[in-house]
Amino acid sequence: MAERSTAAVDVADNSGDKPLAAKADEATSDGTAEAQDSTGTSPQDAETEPNGSGTTVPTPDLHSGHKLAGRYRLEECVTRLDGFSSWRAVDEKLRRAVGVHLLPADHPRARSVLAAARSSALLGDPRFVQVLDAVEENDLVYVVHEWLPDATELTALLGAGPMDAHDAYQLVSQLSQAMAAAHREGLAHLRLTPGAVLRSSSGQYRIRGLAVNAALRGITSDGPQRADTEAIGALLYAALTRRWPYESDAYGLTGLPKGVGLIAPDQVRAGVHRGLSEIAMRALANDGATASRQEQPCTTPDELAKAVAAMPRIRPPEPTFTAPPEYQRTTYQQGTYGRPAGPGNGVVTQPVVVPPAPLQSRTGKALKWAVSALLIAALGLGSWQLAETLLNRDKGAEDPGTTQTNPENGDKPKPRTPVPLKISDATEFTPSGSGISQDEAPNTVDGKPGTSWITPQYKGYPNFGNLAPRKDGSGIVVDLGSVQDVSGIDITMYRSGQKAEVLAAEENASGPSSLSDFSQRLTQLGTAGSSLKETLAEPVRTRYVLIHITELPQDDTGSGYRGGISEISVLG
Repeated sequence: MAERSTAAVDVADNSGDKPLAAKADEATSDGTAEAQDSTGTSPQDAETEPNGSGTTVPTPDLHSGHKLAGRYRLEECVTRLDGFSSWRAVDEKLRRAVGVHLLPADHPRARSVLAAARSSALLGDPRFVQVLDAVEENDLVYVVHEWLPDATELTALLGAGPMDAHDAYQLVSQLSQAMAAAHREGLAHLRLTPGAVLRSSSGQYRIRGLAVNAALRGITSDGPQRADTEAIGALLYAALTRRWPYESDAYGLTGLPKGVGLIAPDQVRAGVHRGLSEIAMRALANDGATASRQEQPCTTPDELAKAVAAMPRIRPPEPTFTAPPEYQRTTYQQGTYGRPAGPGNGVVTQPVVVPPAPLQSRTGKALKWAVSALLIAALGLGSWQLAETLLNRDKGAEDPGTTQTNPENGDKPKPRTPVPLKISDATEFTPSGSGISQDEAPNTVDGKPGTSWITPQYKGYPNFGNLAPRKDGSGIVVDLGSVQDVSGIDITMYRSGQKAEVLAAEENASGPSSLSDFSQRLTQLGTAGSSLKETLAEPVRTRYVLIHITELPQDDTGSGYRGGISEISVLG
């Protein structure tokens, strides 16, 4: 697919060999006073700003309380820059907070902003802050988008210090997968800065300003995929080191020392995860620095997502145990109850409490005898049970057929036998949007080995005829209905010789549809026989499992290629 950017304003930047992310920063002031889109920052003081052509563009004369389309009430201006302004507003019709970008209809970038906003709205991916409306009205162009009051901007997260390895892994994994999905639809960001990334209270990252932020600032790129990949690498670098990976300071982060060039994150700060450090270097344009790591650079978000998925999974840190406050004994437990304080011992004098006199009546005597009888009965019952337990133990020791494991003595318990998990649904994997034999997908989970999902015959090439719609292969996605602990798989293939792998989506995935959505590897890619079985060393938590086929074997005629899957069993 040819790369294209919806932020289509013809402002080419051919200013030498600086990295793309650094060039984008220079296109809008100094990179430290970033125009924020939906969280509170100080508004710009200037009412007008140069538009890059030597002239000034007047900012729309609006104020708090102004209402757009009879429903969007402006509340607070958070950005005023280059002829446009950004506001926190209220949608009075739906009673919710929204963000609004405003610019005059005769602004030189008004048409491209409208086009970018409408293209972004069509994507409908929940990993991006959604565009809700894009309108031209009364000599104004305005774009309305979601406002996430409970989300935290990455700028604030980095202000608190570097991230741990697990959080940085989640950041680069989620951002690269989201941008890979956007580029498959022809959409680029080109302004992917710490201010454009938000983390929700559940730990999910959301990207705002897809295509729109670049259109507002007139930023374009001849290589949009490379630009966005490098931007993700810069964010990962900042997350690992709390340093911006260029010589200039930006976004509240200190740049690298001048004259030393780009150095790996694990050389900037001790304790940085080596694998994530290498991923950051592969994503950044670093003039061949990756050669020392024997790794190829990542030039697209999809390549970056695959490189992250190929890493061993980084688990969250173990929770730290906080000891409860020291147990405070009462004065009674300290042995001072009713005892006067000695001179200088600091013990508070407690009043002497005289216990009541014992019961001396007939009722009291009867009660004492009853309690004594109960105690004698309890002691007798306990002795009988103890004797029975000892006899049973001796009997078990004499019986050679009795086997008992005792973990305290180093005996290992019997391993738990994996059992098939209930499969809620099976669908065909269609990353390109076009299917092969979608109606046959349920045959793979019907418990009948005689029914199968079978591909048609492909001529010439084993990789599905080398046809463009099948460049990512095909296969079956099984839905377990809810997140489960998966400990193995047992798959019956329709034919031997198919090149296949088994992948799983992340625990929090919802409706995964592309290859990058399945980031957990259950088996390596290889040629399978009549069956594909694997028992995992550690269970993987997931809801969706993909049996991914990339190449087919020759069929019985020898003139084409055909494959398929007969039965799928996921073990837990």
